[in-house]
Amino acid sequence: MKENFKSGFVTIIGRPNVGKSTLMNHLIGQKIAITSNKPQTTRNRIQTVYTDMERGQIVFLDTPGIHQAKNKLGEYMVNVAEHTLSEVDVILWLVEPSTFIGAGEQHILKQLKKTKTPVILIINKVDTVEREKILSYIDAYRKEYDFAEIIPASALREQNLDTVVDMIFKYLPYGPMFYDEDTVTDQPERAIVAEIVREKALHALDDEIPHGIAVYIDRMKERKGADIIDIDATIVCERESHKGIIIGKGGAMLKKIGSNARYEIERLLDAKVNLKLWVKVKKDWRDSEFLMKNFGYNKDEL
Repeated sequence: MKENFKSGFVTIIGRPNVGKSTLMNHLIGQKIAITSNKPQTTRNRIQTVYTDMERGQIVFLDTPGIHQAKNKLGEYMVNVAEHTLSEVDVILWLVEPSTFIGAGEQHILKQLKKTKTPVILIINKVDTVEREKILSYIDAYRKEYDFAEIIPASALREQNLDTVVDMIFKYLPYGPMFYDEDTVTDQPERAIVAEIVREKALHALDDEIPHGIAVYIDRMKERKGADIIDIDATIVCERESHKGIIIGKGGAMLKKIGSNARYEIERLLDAKVNLKLWVKVKKDWRDSEFLMKNFGYNKDEL
């Protein structure tokens, strides 16, 4: 191991839908966290690993968006996000390009003021605004908090992401590798497969339903004597009426979700996949600690 090798944990925070998962996927160069233009896409902390054998290793925690919670799942998600602030070496805070610092941002600023961790502010989506305005956005935020660095960037267009990585390394402590260099995520394959199905459902469905869906994998195994992985997954929703919408007319919606998910799962697993989807109703599961635990959201692990 090199003497000047650095390693540490970096959390990516921000209000829902500001581009956190997109940023992480582009930094890692692989799709790990699911992305959608609907809030509350990321529900658990997802660890991904960026290794540069010359400089060091960054372990990213992609947290749920910090927002005002409306139910037990919401509380759990906010708790996860705020919990990580004191455990990491560097905080990346993503914001929209604007001089208006709203209530959501003020809430995050309040959390940041309780921590001594260096905070790098990333003003994301700068490809969508005029260049001349960027300085005024930087200025608005600089007045609110003593950031270690402020970086204008575009996660989607991969603008200025090299600078983001350089600055993270600048603030990381020296230390050993936590994971071997081939590791990209600590998420088990089943968890990533479930997330891909959930993402495709979020993309295909209307605004009202998606918050209320969870996905779990009933079975995932290689077929004997054939190069095929059989996967059975269940989409859980909160109401009978939602079940009908998820299945769609003549099963069309479920088929669409399934084929979109299968395509991406095959790329992930590098194998042929036979994916079967089922839909079940579990009333108000987001307010049931027992069901939340069942779907992998365990507040005791916080």
